[in-house]
Amino acid sequence: MIDPRAIIDPTAELDSSVEVGPFSVIGAGVQIDAGTWIGSHAVIKGPTRIGKNNRIYQFTSLGEIPQDKKYANEETRLEIGDGNEIREFCTMSRGTEQGGGITRIGDDNWIMSYTHFAHDCQVGNHTIFANNASLAGHAIVEDHVILGGFSGVHQFCALGAHSFIAAGAIVLKDVPPFVMAAGGDGATANGLNREGMKRRGFSPETMALLRKAYKILYRQNLTLKAALLELEKLREESKEVGQMIDFIQKSSRGIVR
Repeated sequence: MIDPRAIIDPTAELDSSVEVGPFSVIGAGVQIDAGTWIGSHAVIKGPTRIGKNNRIYQFTSLGEIPQDKKYANEETRLEIGDGNEIREFCTMSRGTEQGGGITRIGDDNWIMSYTHFAHDCQVGNHTIFANNASLAGHAIVEDHVILGGFSGVHQFCALGAHSFIAAGAIVLKDVPPFVMAAGGDGATANGLNREGMKRRGFSPETMALLRKAYKILYRQNLTLKAALLELEKLREESKEVGQMIDFIQKSSRGIVR
């Protein structure tokens, strides 16, 4: 299952079912669970833990030291969950001490070529990263988020669940759940991710309440404080609106408007 031309550190822990292609390098402190396939010319450094049934394609770089001048060779980690598709030339850095020490990628993510996940990023499950999408350090990406090609996310920004980032968008503030953001000179809100919600089986009633919430937040010229007071009136009718309110209240960078 391991090509003889691959280089595997003797301290790396690979399940017996793991496949490794030629000329790949797997370093010390790497753990790889059952069913994961690694193509040729991949480089994986530790401490890194990779879960089950991932597919990692050629020329990926996983677990390299963070691109952060504050990093002082402390031991930090990269953790990757199960069932991820990680395509060519993707880079994922380990965490930093200041950021909690762990860069974490969840389960069942579709990660296309030339994407970058900087130190201390926290990515959930069922996300899609199109080609050349990039996260700066400490970014948070919740479940079911889609990032279009060549989009970029500023450090410490958060993308709420089911949000959609358009191709070429530069995200400088947090994007609330269910919201679409677009714009290459500082992304702004551009409607609800209605197509994504339809595909995931959201009911017409839930989508109607989210449209109402979006209008309160973005179309009535209210201050954010006033908009949140209006949104609170919808909380008991929709857990999804409550999810949006909670996200906004926790935002440290402010939200796209």
